[in-house]
Amino acid sequence: MLGILTVLLSSLFLSFHNVTVRVLFSEHLVLSFFLLGGYVKPDLQNSFLLMFMRMLLVVPLMAAVAFKLYPSAPQEFQSLFRRERLDVMLQAFGCGVLMFLYIASLYIAIGLIPTGIALTLFFSYPVFTALLSWRFFGDRPTLFRWLVMGIILVGGVLTIPQDRATYSSHSIAIGIFASIMAGVIYAFYNVIAQICLEKFHPAPFTWISFALTLLLSGVSLLFFPPSVTQLDWTPIWIGSIFSGLISFIGHTLNNLGIRTIGANTASIIGSSSPALTALVAWAIIGETLNLIQSVGIGVVTLGIALLSGERWIQRRNEII
Repeated sequence: MLGILTVLLSSLFLSFHNVTVRVLFSEHLVLSFFLLGGYVKPDLQNSFLLMFMRMLLVVPLMAAVAFKLYPSAPQEFQSLFRRERLDVMLQAFGCGVLMFLYIASLYIAIGLIPTGIALTLFFSYPVFTALLSWRFFGDRPTLFRWLVMGIILVGGVLTIPQDRATYSSHSIAIGIFASIMAGVIYAFYNVIAQICLEKFHPAPFTWISFALTLLLSGVSLLFFPPSVTQLDWTPIWIGSIFSGLISFIGHTLNNLGIRTIGANTASIIGSSSPALTALVAWAIIGETLNLIQSVGIGVVTLGIALLSGERWIQRRNEII
């Protein structure tokens, strides 16, 4: 029970992070009292900026926790640079690049379309992960899995914003594309991570991914600098520090939950993230969805839970 509550709490913290990013990108009436937000435009340059500011806090915190939980992490990190570990190093660093790309895409999506919808479309990634697993591991989807993937895609279509008065067609198109691209990139991240983690410990692996995201977002700012003269730095720093802290807490709680109840059970519980994000966005910034979009989020959440549940049942039967 404690593990389940830990994963749910992790999803809640990550939902607050997503809503914080949304507020940084667009102005909202927070808690029906405070008019906050709209400090940066939802474009690529500002996504790099927010990623960089967030990772400045998260990377040192994650290093402190990861290396404390796994004291051999520095030695294992150094082993990557041996010739016989070249494949592992390329996989670990490749995952860092993919994390940078999917976070940048997701930030753009959150800035352009409602947070719950952006997360719902992103959470279609199990469909792409299943297809990639079939391609790289020969894990052919069952009829049940094909059916569930169809359910997830239908739910994703239902969430697409139709209100042109609130969101322009251009913003909707870019937001949808960015959300789906984030899901596709994250699917590649999962597949390569699965290969890498067979030979490399999760603690230094996760830290490498976050450190590379910090490095790449910093380098990207040199080539795509935002218009810093027009930025209100105080609320941006406050928002970035807050999002970094709650993101770090969310990831730490998720890892603790996985350690307690296992990755498969944690993924089933984590399937509540799109619905939870939509609920948090409604409660904090009054972001509303119509009935069809709410049904779409519910359908995607159900599909993800069914897909994760099938894997859990299969592994349980193998043990028995």
